[in-house]
Amino acid sequence: MKPWAKKFYRSAAWQKARQAYIIKRYGLCERCGQPGVIVHHKIYLTPKNINNPSIALNDKNFELLCKDCHNKEHFEKYSATRKGFAFDSSGNLIHR
Repeated sequence: MKPWAKKFYRSAAWQKARQAYIIKRYGLCERCGQPGVIVHHKIYLTPKNINNPSIALNDKNFELLCKDCHNKEHFEKYSATRKGFAFDSSGNLIHR
């Protein structure tokens, strides 16, 4: 968690919104159907928008994700490789 977001994620307003959304989505990841554990913000929170309730607390901006889908959202999106690509033993990017 980023230092500037700690206060928000510990707030009663976030905890209430998060729990209500998990119940609304029956606790299931909206991408794969596994148990959801992370209420993800579709519009990523930033220091500029974290205090805007229409972004930070609006369930239209939420998506319930399992840990794997959340990691794919944040890490695969910005990875040096994408699905179908890899590095060979010489460090060259190749299509699989």
